[in-house]
Parts: sequence; C-alpha cells; structure tokens
Amino acid sequence: MKFHELSLAGAFLIELERREDERGFFARTFCKNELANYGLETEIVQCNVSFNKRRGTVRGMHFQKRPHEEAKIVRCTQGACYDVIVDIRPTSSTFCHWVGIELTAQNHKALYVPKGFAHGFQTLTDNTEVFYQMSEQYYPELASGVRWNDPALGIQWVIHDNITIAERDAAFPDIQILAANL
Repeated sequence: MKFHELSLAGAFLIELERREDERGFFARTFCKNELANYGLETEIVQCNVSFNKRRGTVRGMHFQKRPHEEAKIVRCTQGACYDVIVDIRPTSSTFCHWVGIELTAQNHKALYVPKGFAHGFQTLTDNTEVFYQMSEQYYPELASGVRWNDPALGIQWVIHDNITIAERDAAFPDIQILAANL
C-alpha cells in the first residue's frame, strides 16, 4: 500500500501496490502494520456498504461525536464518487478546511479519514457502491453532521443539478452552529 498524506493533518490517500500478471492483479487493501507505521488507527470493528442508485446522490457530511469518534477507510467498489472530508477539530490549524478525492472502482484508491473529521460523498455515476471500514461501533445517539453545502465551508461539489439527499443530511447545521458544541 502507498500512503500519500493530504493537506489535512492525519488524512491520507491510499493507493494499492498491484502485483499484476496475465490474470489481472492482486493487492493488499488493509495492513495493520502499515497503518501503524503512519500512526493511523489499526482497529477495524465494523464494515459498511452504501449503495446509491442515482448519479448526484450526496451522503454526508457525517461524523460521530465523542467519546466514540470514528476513523474510516473509504473506497468505491462500484461506479465513482467524489469523496469529501472536512476537518472539524476546533483546535486544528486546518479547522473547516476540506479535501475532495475522486474514488472509483477503476482507480482502486481509498481515503483514510481520521477521527475529528466530517465525511461525505457525491456519486458521479448511477449504481455506485462505497465500502467503509470503521474504527468504532455505530452509536445512533452520537451520530451527527454538518450541512453539505454550508457556504462557510465552500465545498466544491462536482454535480450541481438533480441532487438526491436525505432530509436528515440536508437539515444538518452549519459549521458555525456546530462548532459551539464540538
């Protein structure tokens, strides 16, 4: 696995080291030791999959509150998505900064999302599937989020028309309101 640190401290793009031959390729997608070498969370306690029927679907921007914050490894296993993370750690020098990465079934890239980040994505194709490895169990009472189109964050989404988003996600507060409770 190849780790590329992103502009937000603790966030990484992970690329596969493919071993190719006439059959195709083989690659490791998770290695506890390699994650540990970068100081990343190594315990995976839950895996989730999100299947999205329509291009332009937005899920996010989600996070789980203390004391059960989550680190995630996110990869697109079918189709394509624009995956976005926002640093919501109030004491961070990159607080409210965001990064977006295109994850596709063809590029096999993954995004490591540290604790203290909001995460979401927008599907770029119909029938997109996103796979998550989580460092923490899901606690519904601690599930939260920040508004996906908060002007203070200025996330540059790829698709602007015909957006599909859950009412819950659309109703998340802006970062300024949320920051008072982080």
